[in-house]
Amino acid sequence: MTPENIFSKDWYKILDASSSSNLQELKQQYQKMVLLYHPDKQSPDVPSGEAEQRVQRFIEVDQAWKILGNEETKKAYDLQRHAAELKQSWPVDACISVEDMTWDDDLQSYVFECRCGGEYHLYNDEIEENLTVICCNTCSLSIEVKQNI
Repeated sequence: MTPENIFSKDWYKILDASSSSNLQELKQQYQKMVLLYHPDKQSPDVPSGEAEQRVQRFIEVDQAWKILGNEETKKAYDLQRHAAELKQSWPVDACISVEDMTWDDDLQSYVFECRCGGEYHLYNDEIEENLTVICCNTCSLSIEVKQNI
C-alpha cells in the first residue's frame, strides 16, 4: 500500500473502533471483523455479489489492522488525520482569487485588506495548492484564496 493510500480511508471506521481505542481494543475489533468477513467463514448459499462484497470488506479490515496495529504507522495516520480535521474545520469569512489581491514588492507577497483594517498575506510558497486558507494579521478572520488556472 502506498503512503498516500494510508490516509485515504477512515481505518478506525472500517474496524468499527474509535480513535481513542488502545491497541488491545483494536486487536479485539480486528479479530471480531475477521471472523465475520473471512471468506472461509462464509455460508455457501450467500449470493455471489454479496460474497464479493464480504471479501472486499475482509481485505479492508486486514489493511486497517496493518496500519492501526503497527505503532509507527498508527502514529503517522493519527497525525495526518488530526491535521486534516484542523484544516477542514477552519471558519472562512470570504472566498477570493489570487487576482483579487495586490502584489507587494517589499513584503514579497500578495496582500488583501481585511474588513478590520488588517491584511491577509499570501506568499509564493503558499500558492502551490489550488486552494489556500489564510488568516488576517490583526484579527481572527480567515479567507480562502483560489488560484485561477
